Amino acid sequence: MRVVLADDDVLLREGVASLLVRSGFELVGQAGDASQLLALVREHLPDLVIVDIRMPPTQTDEGLKAARAIRERHPQIGIAVLSAYVEVEPAMELLAGGRGIGYLLKSRVTDVADFIETLRRLVKGGSVVDPSLVQELVASQRRDDPLAALSPREREVLALMAEGLSNAGIARKLWVTEGTVEKHVHSILSKLPLGDTDDDHRRVLAVLAYLDAR
Repeated sequence: MRVVLADDDVLLREGVASLLVRSGFELVGQAGDASQLLALVREHLPDLVIVDIRMPPTQTDEGLKAARAIRERHPQIGIAVLSAYVEVEPAMELLAGGRGIGYLLKSRVTDVADFIETLRRLVKGGSVVDPSLVQELVASQRRDDPLAALSPREREVLALMAEGLSNAGIARKLWVTEGTVEKHVHSILSKLPLGDTDDDHRRVLAVLAYLDAR
């Protein structure tokens, strides 16, 4: 799996780069700003881009804008956006881009096995939401909760879906059978007003509905 890494924090970037190489990824380029990142993506067309959400020159949302541009031009490329803080609106805007997109806190990089597994999941087309973002959104749900029709267990399953877990992964987390999880997922998709589309897309829409219920 070929990766381009972008972060203006040289120490963090070199640390992540070393971790990627040790874990079997092919690091084809490193960038310190968004323009360098876009140039490297055009040149190498990697399988995955890892980018800091805040980059020079303004240290605001250059990384997010670059991620959006990459998704528009190269929708097959997986994107992992790193952030030092939980930033709800940028995260939701990013995740609306579809499959193969992840929003992760930089602190999660310290859990090496989890971080590497997350990157592999993104390359395969999964969508990953940092658990800290999920917890914040749960804590700030609005009164007009669109998820009110869901049972507590269904909400729990949907929260794990938002973290990017498969049905098998959710089953292991909850100590239930995969068949039980499939029934919960089917119930969730039938209760939420997600429109008439394929199940994979409905699953992404369900996660977005969950994120929007804050």
